[in-house]
Parts: sequence; C-alpha cells; structure tokens
Amino acid sequence: MKRALLGLLCVFPFVSLLAQKKDFTYRFYGFVRGDLFYNSRANVAPVDGNFYMYPLDHDYDTDGKDINATPNGSFYTFTTRLGLDLTGPMVGSARTSAKIETDFGGFSSSTTMLRIRQAYVALDWEKTQVLIGQTWHPLSGVLPDVLNLSSGAPFNPFNRSPLLRVQRQVDKVKLTLATVWQLQYTSQGPAGGSEDYIKNSGIPEIALGFDYVPAKGWLLGAGGYMISLKPRTVSEMESGRYKVSERMTAFSAEAHLKYTGANYTFAAKTMLASALDHTAVLGGYGISHIDPRTGEQEYTPFKHSTSWVNLTVGTKWKGSFFAGYSKNLGTGDALVAPAVYGKGLNIDRLVMVNPSLSYNLAHWKMGVEYCLSNAQYGTIEWESGKVKDAHGVTNHRILGLMVYTF
Repeated sequence: MKRALLGLLCVFPFVSLLAQKKDFTYRFYGFVRGDLFYNSRANVAPVDGNFYMYPLDHDYDTDGKDINATPNGSFYTFTTRLGLDLTGPMVGSARTSAKIETDFGGFSSSTTMLRIRQAYVALDWEKTQVLIGQTWHPLSGVLPDVLNLSSGAPFNPFNRSPLLRVQRQVDKVKLTLATVWQLQYTSQGPAGGSEDYIKNSGIPEIALGFDYVPAKGWLLGAGGYMISLKPRTVSEMESGRYKVSERMTAFSAEAHLKYTGANYTFAAKTMLASALDHTAVLGGYGISHIDPRTGEQEYTPFKHSTSWVNLTVGTKWKGSFFAGYSKNLGTGDALVAPAVYGKGLNIDRLVMVNPSLSYNLAHWKMGVEYCLSNAQYGTIEWESGKVKDAHGVTNHRILGLMVYTF
C-alpha cells in the first residue's frame, strides 16, 4: 500500500505537468556571454562599463592633470541571457504566444540581480498582431550588427519598455501604432531619472511607423514619435509651495533601410531626435520660462541630428564596420535658467568609428572590436541651446567577446 501511494505521488507531478502543457509548446533559448574590454579613459558607460556610449569630458585637478584620462577595463559575464518562447491555444481565430526573457544585468545601479528584458503576450490574426507587455521600443527598430552590448547607442535608440502595440500588414507594408510607458529606461528631470514624469503626465509615448519590403532582401521604413512629460507637480518658492501644471512635449522622426544579401548586410538610420535621452540617445530639455510668482516653468526640448551606417561581410568569418554621427541643433526657444535635463547636452557633436571581426560556428561566436569615439564638449548658449567653444575628447576602446548560444 505504501509503495502504491509513493508511486502515485511520484507520478502526480508528471501528470500535472502534462496537463499544464496541453495545447502549449515551449522553447528555451539563450546564451552565455563574456565581455573583456579596455578603455583609454573614463566614459559614460552604464552596466559597469559594458554598455559603452561616449568619453567623459576633461576633469582637471589642482595641478592641471585630467582625472578622467585614466585607463580602465574589466571582464563580465552578467549579460548571460535566458529566454522562453511559448505558443498557446487559439483564441477565436487568433494564434496566441508569449515571451519571457531575462539576464543578470539588473537595472538602476544593480548588476547582480535578474531583470526583465522582455515579457509579453501576443495575439496574431492573418494580417494583424496585438502585443501587450515589455519589448523593444518602436524607435529601436533596425539595429546595427556590432559586438558592443550597446548595439549602436547613442546613435541608435536602445530601449525596452512596457507598451501596447498594434501592427497591420497591408500588401508589402507593415503599419505600427504603439503607446509606450517607462520602467527601466527613464527620462531625466528635476528629480533625476524617473518614471514619474510620464506617469504624472497621463499621456504615454506615442509611436507611429511603417516598414516597406519592395523586393527580396530590402527593408525601408520611417516613423514619427511623441513624448509628453510633467517634470514637476509642485514648485518650492520663498513665498510658499504652489501646485503647478507643467508639461514638456517633444516630437521626433526617423527613417531607416536595410539590405540583406547572400553573405553581407547594409543598414542605415537617420533621426531628428528630441528629448530621447531615455532611449540612450543624446537629448533632453531645458527651461524656457519661469512664472515669477509661483515658479511654474515652461520647457523647450533640445534637437539632435543623429545618423549611422553599418556594413557586415561574411558568415563564418564576419567583418563589420559601424560609423555614427550626432549633432546638437539647439532648442526651439531660448533658455532662461542654467538647469538642463538629459544626456550629453554639452556635447556639440559626437563621432564613432567601430570595426570588428568575429569567428562564428553553429553555437559559438568569438570576436574582437575596436572603437574610436570623439566627443566635442563645450558651453551651452542660453539664446539657442547650441554648444559653443567646443574641444575634443577621444577614447580608444578594445573589446573581446565570447558567446555560446543554445
């Protein structure tokens, strides 16, 4: 009798598992990744230096020595990733699916904890898809093929956020409409980086775009984007505290293309970006008016022209070349206060050249990448928001990469 009961107990979890899997399919995937890097100076590089963006400006000590002109480097494996793709039973005429994806990169200042990279459910009809959850931001779109974890940032938007997205296929054109919120990638403001600015706004980010496939191998597309933030809800003045109704609204546009050949690809993107600092692109906003009684503020976004090109050649041995350029175009209105909120707003222009070579097998990738980046730092003009009296700062970065994919 005891043996029979033990047998039932042993079989029960297996039966439950089979019942849970009915009408479902599961596919695990991921990789183990190691990044070994060296920089010739200090940089803006979140995730403990793995997510490289651009060099820091000079910081001179009392003797006139540049504190930031100090080499650094390390080796990390916390970007190792694990994902799960699921398909489920039909809902009417719609196919159902879901994705859960994580790594050990944490968020905020933590790199020792699991974080959500992607987590969403999707409903697919013949020509329409509805996606609900966290995935790539619509502006990320076409990504360059590079070894660096930042994947083209700060020239290409890099962001995964909670969103509601609808896509519709019309002949050779795919239309996209998405409403986006913020969580791990947040806008800057008076209280630093926070999701409260868009939460208090009551209006999510709105993205509208299309992709067109005119012939085999080709992809052409464009999109428009709006963000509307409430930087503050209360103003602290000497005469007292005042409830304020502030709003910063900015619009951006982008165009992209990609061609995939037999053993090579070419991709490019250009953007007119405004207040996209939460997507790892240079940008932000400043103050254009202050009410003298209540302290209520009006804001003006910075505009940046940002472009990149990427060419890859080969399959087993793959060579890649990436080049990016970003230019500060200033603000629409004059600034009336020195406080500005965003990323790299005192950079006039930023240039990056990035060649790499990798050796690729069925489940292995080993590669090396050299990155030359130059940032032209200066002083922000209050009248225009542009940067004057710029001087160059250059960093040399070498990256060694090993990835085992499963």
